[in-house]
Amino acid sequence: MASTQSYGANNGRRATRAVALVGPAGTGKTSLAEALLFASGMIARQGSVDAGTSVGDASPEARARRGSTEINLLNFDYLGDHYALIDLPGGAGFAADGLAALQSADMALVVIDPVPERAVLAEPMLRRLDELGVPHAIFVNKIENAGAGAIRGLAAELQPMSREPLALRQIPLREGEHVTGYVDLALERAYRFQPGKESLRVEMPGEAIARERSERTHLLETLADFDDALMEALLMDEEPETALVMADLAVDTGANKLVPVLLGSALTGGGVRRLLKLLRHEAPSPDAASTRLGAEGGGLHVFKVANGGAMGRLALGRVLGAALAEGDELMAGGEAARTGSLFFVQGDKTAKRGEARPGDVVAVAKVETARAGMLLGSKGSAGHELLVEYPARNAALAITTRERKDDVKLSTALHRLCEEDPALEWTQDDASHETILRGINDEHLQVVIDRLQRRYGLPVNTRPPSIAYRESIRKGASMRGRHKKQSGGHGQYGDCVIEIRPRERGEGFLFEDRITGGAIPRQYIPAVEIGIHDAMLRGPLGFPVVDVAVTLVDGSFHSVDSSELAFRIAGRMAMSDALA
Repeated sequence: MASTQSYGANNGRRATRAVALVGPAGTGKTSLAEALLFASGMIARQGSVDAGTSVGDASPEARARRGSTEINLLNFDYLGDHYALIDLPGGAGFAADGLAALQSADMALVVIDPVPERAVLAEPMLRRLDELGVPHAIFVNKIENAGAGAIRGLAAELQPMSREPLALRQIPLREGEHVTGYVDLALERAYRFQPGKESLRVEMPGEAIARERSERTHLLETLADFDDALMEALLMDEEPETALVMADLAVDTGANKLVPVLLGSALTGGGVRRLLKLLRHEAPSPDAASTRLGAEGGGLHVFKVANGGAMGRLALGRVLGAALAEGDELMAGGEAARTGSLFFVQGDKTAKRGEARPGDVVAVAKVETARAGMLLGSKGSAGHELLVEYPARNAALAITTRERKDDVKLSTALHRLCEEDPALEWTQDDASHETILRGINDEHLQVVIDRLQRRYGLPVNTRPPSIAYRESIRKGASMRGRHKKQSGGHGQYGDCVIEIRPRERGEGFLFEDRITGGAIPRQYIPAVEIGIHDAMLRGPLGFPVVDVAVTLVDGSFHSVDSSELAFRIAGRMAMSDALA
């Protein structure tokens, strides 16, 4: 990790741009983050996800799976500008962890691999980015493995999934079966990849000229839809100036009017430096994100809560609209809270800072009311909640501690884990008396179980949850319940007639009283209802009864022997017989 001075100091730079790395699992997002750090000079040697030496994916769970299980926060400087990378997991079980962070990103890079058949995996993220209005580009990783015609086929597959037109910025150069470089369609230049170095400009091969002219024409026509001057130049068969083309690309990308498509390889570094130049020239300033989220007056957009580290509870978020310093006041849900220490995060390391500039992604201590998806207002601005749509929790486990003394510790640990992972939920099932943990899928839950043991020293036993069966009725019935008992002194007498009928699923229990003429005194009617409830606790099949309507229609009483207890027993008898 670089010193705090290298990426925390002002140095006259522009506001920090936040870039989210998104896309399906296995496409190399974390490897691309590593390549960006290396190409920018932030790290001296590019690490490997497979070898467990990358700056990101530093948790034991991610290392074990060789893939992201939570978001990674990274920082780097490039040509005097500062960038914050938010690397989102791509796996179905973990993708929800970073969804809130997308809302305040200036730009998203959708990382995919060059296989047209796998293009459909990117559709959910492309749709979400369209809904949020976040500018984005597509980076086709592992380009060295692309087959002939793969990029053309990939673009055709992706376009129906995107609301904005795709703008192919590069086409691959091939030598035999391998991609060795690319042609930049905007600059009309050819480059050969050099592993670990900037691509070398070369003369454009003759066999690439025809396709370059065709794809460049398509690119210019796409840009001309948003620029009358460029449209006029094309109609007059004039070659537009390179400066005009580059300016249009920057404006249209930043305004989310089109989606650039770039090629490269995170493992070899091919095309990564060209990607850095796109971020520098075409990623919009944080002002756009502030406007999109309603944070012009200043605030902190919290996209994750982290527990369990040496710093305690931290709110991870992006500073918008105005600088934020330790001790500043933030508004959350109508309540004021003062910030504690501020930290920059680089993988699993933190560096303390006294102040964060607009656009910075930081971890803030002591903001206890902060939750993922909250915009905390500053300098008199009121905060508010931002809606985040999380996927359904389709997997569940019943968990128990191996030692009873750990039960209280378990509930505290589960609360913290659910706080930092909004896709996780735990409940106490009153019917089965089980602690139920719910998540996206089995892999997601297994990672949570691993964290329980690693962070909190809580080994647990797991099993599928018991099924809490319920029973109901299909048709109506009428039944009399009479309780009559005579023993020395006062006896017991209660008599009631009820009618039952089924209700729609989920409508619950309904009790109605249609007693007339004082057949049952008013003071005994509640006792009948209690007795009915007693019978519903265990129906004929042995399970609680639900969704039933009961009407008390008749009965009789004894002036001496009747009591609340007698009518409660009579109500239970009538209901039990009616259900059967």
